[in-house]
Amino acid sequence: MSRASAVPVLMYHHVSPNPGLVTVSPETFAAQMEYLAARGYTTLGADVFAAFLRGECEVPEKSVLITFDDGYLDNYVHAYPILQKFSLHAVLFIVTGWIGEGPARSHAGMQAPIPDCPDHRGCMSEIEAGRKDKVILRWSEIESMKQAGVFEFHSHTHSHVRWDKEYADPEQRIAALGKDLLDSRATLARRLGNDQPQLCWPWGYYEPAYVDAALAAGFGTLYSVTKGAARRGTSPHAIPRIVVKDKPVNWFARRLWIYSHPLIAALYTRLRGD
Repeated sequence: MSRASAVPVLMYHHVSPNPGLVTVSPETFAAQMEYLAARGYTTLGADVFAAFLRGECEVPEKSVLITFDDGYLDNYVHAYPILQKFSLHAVLFIVTGWIGEGPARSHAGMQAPIPDCPDHRGCMSEIEAGRKDKVILRWSEIESMKQAGVFEFHSHTHSHVRWDKEYADPEQRIAALGKDLLDSRATLARRLGNDQPQLCWPWGYYEPAYVDAALAAGFGTLYSVTKGAARRGTSPHAIPRIVVKDKPVNWFARRLWIYSHPLIAALYTRLRGD
């Protein structure tokens, strides 16, 4: 069996019929996932992917890591049943302080009315107004998706705050960040028994001192929003990802091919920019 020289790391936020920023439609997402399934792609878990980067294991040539950021309700309502249909696996980085309680709501795989999922700006407005439960996952939904083996859940911090905008003083900033990271890790351990070292930076923003704070908090595999090919030897402290757009399958297929070939990906990124 051929082995991968690089693994495309796909980045999603919303799967929703309401178009907007960082959103793909359910129809587009279904077509993209059907493409992966039909062509025999392996959707890796975060621990196997990290071991691949460290050179501790090999993975099939057609391997991919599917990631979602933030933990929006539409990930459960629309993305979850599509991934389940095609027997695919994904990683979801959740803002642990945003997750609420309550019974699991309906999703599109059920014969029941489903909740409305606003566009990205609508979600941000609800979160800022203190109505997170309308647009963010509940623990019951997370537990259901985890039990089904479709999603695994890791940290996107506890509060999704840009600490550089909150504190001008570097020491205060790092102290606040450090506490936030520890709160996130403790919440994941308490709710999901999750003690893995995966962290995705909110806003894609981090400073060199942030990496030190993350390592001190027990995180060692850190995801960015920088474009690039993730290959053996790629720094686990700056993992590149690919923004997936609401584009046809041929666009999706080209990106998979480009970012499966490190030299081509490097040239493409140099020409097109980050």
